[in-house]
Amino acid sequence: MRIRIINAHTLEPSTGERREGAWIDVADGRIAGSGTGEPPAAAEDLRLIDAAGGTVMPGLVDAHVHIMVTSTDAADRASWTPGYTTVRALRSAGDMLRRGFTTVRDVGGADYGMARALGEGLAVGPRLIFGGKALSQTGGHGDFRPLTDDSYRCCELKPDFGRIADGADAVRLAARDEFRKGAHHLKLVVSGGVASPTDEISAVQYTPEEIRAAVVEAENHNRYVTVHAYHPRAVNQALRAGVRCVEHGNLVDAESIRLLVERDAFLVPTIITYEAMYEAGEASGLSAGSLEKLAEVRTAAVAALEQAHRAGVNLVYGSDLLGDLQTRQLDEFAIRARVLPIMDVLRSATSTAARLLGMEGEIGTLAPGALADLLVLDGDPEQGVEVLTTPERHLRHVIHGGAVTDVAGARAEDAAAVR
Repeated sequence: MRIRIINAHTLEPSTGERREGAWIDVADGRIAGSGTGEPPAAAEDLRLIDAAGGTVMPGLVDAHVHIMVTSTDAADRASWTPGYTTVRALRSAGDMLRRGFTTVRDVGGADYGMARALGEGLAVGPRLIFGGKALSQTGGHGDFRPLTDDSYRCCELKPDFGRIADGADAVRLAARDEFRKGAHHLKLVVSGGVASPTDEISAVQYTPEEIRAAVVEAENHNRYVTVHAYHPRAVNQALRAGVRCVEHGNLVDAESIRLLVERDAFLVPTIITYEAMYEAGEASGLSAGSLEKLAEVRTAAVAALEQAHRAGVNLVYGSDLLGDLQTRQLDEFAIRARVLPIMDVLRSATSTAARLLGMEGEIGTLAPGALADLLVLDGDPEQGVEVLTTPERHLRHVIHGGAVTDVAGARAEDAAAVR
């Protein structure tokens, strides 16, 4: 079915261009044309959506999700079968789409099967860009074995965040295996983390040789490496080894910023996850030790974001929320909008994210020929970030690859007419 949106106030985040009284045509899952004034004659099978002066903008991108981790109760998750895990994850994916995220990048856990199910429309959800299992050294952020577990092999055969690989040869093999299974990128955990039980935030994980082995394999596969890292020692080592993207980066220093800019790399802050876990406290599922580590990275996050923005770092939107906290996925917009221009925040979730994913011109834009990922909003997000953060009030329709989702909050009188 073809779709036409009329009476729209369009917003192209990459340029800031706006058009009043605009129309957009969608056909075969792509933007077929757009303009202002009287649109061309309509086909008989056209679905008409009247934006009624509301904003139409590209669908959002969340570049840091863990779609498989739908509970923070680790003991309960240990009993889940792959089938049960997948069903819960697909429900979570549907919720993300209804918040306006038409593309998400999973950086630890999701696989080809889930991406295929969403791509084929077997379940409602966003486009899933996945990296397979993250790679961790023994005792690193991806090693969640209890101290009583002396087995060496971990995680390869069950739905989980990561897998262990020690030494350049093992990293190379694991990278090849994840790319064999269709990974769009490879993630390495190169510093300690909040949730991991046996490391410190400042711990440097993986050697330059191990990181470089992963980078070479990614480049050979026309892919890239992103890293989980907080501390500048870990961030800077990874950037020098050729990684393209850094997740979190709460404790970056001036050298980190210089390297990010010099190498045209990307930074994906995930500030909302620390705020959400801090506010939830023990209910977040974190241990007492993890809550102490949370305090270390939480207070520095906004300052690092401001520093990176002032220097011109490529900033991308990410949430990193787990379990029930995923309901706060849009709150990262409110946090960033307190210290950054809202248009730059919008770019981080549209055009800049598209560049990171290698999908520039395909997503994050209203340009003709792009995939038809669109939001129809009551209100203007540049005038008030709540237009994005309260979808129950402001988000009327999500169009994903040309398919329309009429989200909760859409009014009956605004329903699309068919002619």
